[in-house]
Amino acid sequence: MEVNFSPDVQAELEKMAREAGRQPAEVVEDAVIGLYDELAYTREMLDRRYGEMESGKEQGIDGEEAYRCLLEKTQARRHQRPA
Repeated sequence: MEVNFSPDVQAELEKMAREAGRQPAEVVEDAVIGLYDELAYTREMLDRRYGEMESGKEQGIDGEEAYRCLLEKTQARRHQRPA
């Protein structure tokens, strides 16, 4: 398989590989494996959560309520002073 990157991405990839003492193809392969693992984990978690909601073990919340809670948490963090 051949993958083409923009010159900027290619340069960054080569720099990263050089700094790690590895070949660019190894770095790309590791990144793809990491992405695959993350997607598999996310799919498993979503399937499990869907099953919990479908069985009644967990209850969903309204999307507007979830959005409001997220905004409140974000605003609260922005107003915290650094320790």
